[in-house]
Amino acid sequence: MKQESNVKLQCPIPKILLPVDGSEHSRRALQFAGCLGASLGKSLSGITLLHVTAKGFLSRQGEEKISSFFDEGEKILRDAGIEGEIRILIVRGDTSREIIRVANEGKFSTIIMARRELSEIKGFLLGSVTNNIIHSASRQTVYIVGHRVLEGEACLIPKILIPVDGSTYSMRGVEDAACLAAALKAHVSKITLLRVINLSLYLKRVKEGIDPEEESKRIQYEAKKIFLQAGIPEELINTKISVGREPADEILKEAEEGYFNLIIMGRKGRTALKDLLLGGVSSTVLQRCQNPTVAIASSE
Repeated sequence: MKQESNVKLQCPIPKILLPVDGSEHSRRALQFAGCLGASLGKSLSGITLLHVTAKGFLSRQGEEKISSFFDEGEKILRDAGIEGEIRILIVRGDTSREIIRVANEGKFSTIIMARRELSEIKGFLLGSVTNNIIHSASRQTVYIVGHRVLEGEACLIPKILIPVDGSTYSMRGVEDAACLAAALKAHVSKITLLRVINLSLYLKRVKEGIDPEEESKRIQYEAKKIFLQAGIPEELINTKISVGREPADEILKEAEEGYFNLIIMGRKGRTALKDLLLGGVSSTVLQRCQNPTVAIASSE
């Protein structure tokens, strides 16, 4: 029986900012953006390819190199089926700051980048652009593209995993996932709402006389209502409860065993340093998840 929902879901019009630099991970981001944008069809308002260069004089050779980034990027997007407008933009300055500035001033809903092969601590110490964007782009959903983008030459049909814990941040991830699923429509094959109960929390709840599994079902019920309100068929929505010592481990295990290619999570209001030191679940999943793409939902 279909459940009723009074949740008012407001979905932004998809507008994608795609930083490019000609690297292999940049090409993966382009491939993912092409797959996503083609599936969104007319609901996509546009894609902007952005290259940030250092301040100072730019030689003719440098200009030609940047031009080749854009030519390659546009070809990848067109080959994937993007029919709408593709804009190009070159700015000078600090890479992370300029990406955030352009994203905010241009009112982009989405930033798409790909992960590098860096450990969490190394990525932090080197001040990686991706790490900075994740922690600074609170107005945008940030996609960190994994290694599993294409199957042969075809785009993967999205199988979406959404960890839920009932928090405001978690529900923003649910809303973002519901908006995406509604826009993609027939291009989604599976949606799973995963509730991971930390073992220590499980035992604490039992001592308090609270059934942690019933509590988890209520959390999943509220999340599921949002998808139903967005028009997602109930048969596509699955729920799963997992108990473990480390929530991030359980999320990563489910992502691999279920062959999910997209994980959508809520963010928390932490700096890169605090997230690193406190071992936030979102941060841990981002750093250790190699194959699926991970999306960190906007908090605004």
